[in-house]
Amino acid sequence: MDLYNHRLRLHADPSRVVVRPFHISSTALNGQGQSRAQRMIDEVLAMTAVQAGEQLSLVLKDFEARHWQTRRVFMTRYREIAEIHGIDDSALGDEKRQLIGAYFCHEYSYAAAALMNPSAVPHYDQSGMPEGSQRILMSLRAVGEGHISSVAFREGIITDENELILAPEPPFATAADGYGIDGPEMPSGVVTVHRDRDSTLSGTVIFPITEAQSKGLEDLRLVHFTHDDGSGEWLGTYTAYNGARIQSELMRTRDFRAFDLVPMTGSAARNKGIALFPRTVNGEYLSIGRQDGENLYLLRSDRLDHWDDGELILTPVFPWELVQIGNCGPPIEVDEGWLLLTHGVGAMRKYSIGAALLDKNDPSKVIGRTREPILAAADQDREGYVPNVVYTCGAMRHGDKLFIPYGIADSSVGFAFVEIEKLLELM
Repeated sequence: MDLYNHRLRLHADPSRVVVRPFHISSTALNGQGQSRAQRMIDEVLAMTAVQAGEQLSLVLKDFEARHWQTRRVFMTRYREIAEIHGIDDSALGDEKRQLIGAYFCHEYSYAAAALMNPSAVPHYDQSGMPEGSQRILMSLRAVGEGHISSVAFREGIITDENELILAPEPPFATAADGYGIDGPEMPSGVVTVHRDRDSTLSGTVIFPITEAQSKGLEDLRLVHFTHDDGSGEWLGTYTAYNGARIQSELMRTRDFRAFDLVPMTGSAARNKGIALFPRTVNGEYLSIGRQDGENLYLLRSDRLDHWDDGELILTPVFPWELVQIGNCGPPIEVDEGWLLLTHGVGAMRKYSIGAALLDKNDPSKVIGRTREPILAAADQDREGYVPNVVYTCGAMRHGDKLFIPYGIADSSVGFAFVEIEKLLELM
C-alpha cells in the first residue's frame, strides 16, 4: 500500500541527562552501625564555611553547565532531606544546604539505552496553525541506566504534505517533581507530578515514583478524551513495573503541567497494553486489552480506572500475526467506524503493524481487518536492542491521513503517514 515513511529518526542519546534524587535509606547502616545518610550529613555540617564553599564549587564546576538551575535543584533536595532527618538549619548557610542536597542527588542519562514506543495526540495549543498543519505532542518511552523506563515528550508540527517538524529539544532536561519520592505514598495510591515551571514539555521527563513503578513506566498510550459534558483531558494508560510484577496505571492531565498517576483496579489491570477509546460509547467507557497474552478483547466499565475481563473480538488469523496480536494504541474514530491499529508477531518473533475496523455503535463487531501488515521491519530498520520489531503506542488522525510514530527494534523512533481511505480499502 501507499505508506510514506518520513526520513527523520530519533535515537537514544546518552547526553540527555537530568538530576535525580540519590536514595540512601535513613535506616541503612554502615559497618560501624551508623546511619549512612546521617553520617554524610554530619560530615558536611562539620565542615567550615570555607571548606563547604570549596567543595560546592567543585561540584558546580562539573555539573552546573549540564543542568537547569542546578543550585535550585540542590536546595530543593536539601529541604526534602532536612525534613526526613530533622536537620536544624537555623544557623546553616546556603552553601552547606546546597552541598548536602548535592550529596543526595545524582546525574542520570534517561535515554542512554533506548528511545522507543511513541504515541501521538493533538497538541493542547493549536494557535497560529495554518490550514493543513497541526501541532502535535508525542510521548516516548526512554530507557536509561538499569533498563529503567521513563516518559519523555516531544512537540512538533505535521502538515498535509507529509512534513514533520519537531521542536528542538532544550539544552537542559528536567524531571517532573512529585509527592512520595522519599516518604510514603498517598493513601489512595495516586501520585501527582508537576512539570518544572520554567521547563518546556519537550524538556520534561516523568520518572517512576511509587514502589509499583520502581523499575519503569512503560509504553504510554496517550489519547485526547472527550467527556460526555464536552470537557476534554489527555489520558494515557501505561505499564507500571517493579521488577517482579506489572500493573496498568492511568495518567491524567488537563494542561500538561500537572499529571496524576493513578493505579488501575480490576482483573484486566493486571495485564499490559490497555488502550482507551477517546469517548464513551452508549454511555460506557470502553478500552481494548489483551487478557491472555494472545488475543484482543473489548473491555467495558463505568469508571476510567477500573477494568475487568472483556469480550473476545480479535484472534490471530494471518501468518504475520500467528504468535500473538495486540493493540497499537487507542482506537481512532473515522466515518466508517473505529480504526484500530494492531501489532502481530509472526515467525522468528517478527513484529508488524496492521489494522482492524470496529463498528462505531457496537465496537464488539469487527467490520474488517488487513490481511497483510501495513508496516513491517524493513531491512534498514531491523537491527537494534530487540531486532525485527516495529511498534507504536498510538497514531493520530490528521485530515484524511493517519500520522504514525513507531518504535524500531526497541532502539529508535520512525514516522509514517498513510491515507485512511487506502488503509480501509485493504480490509
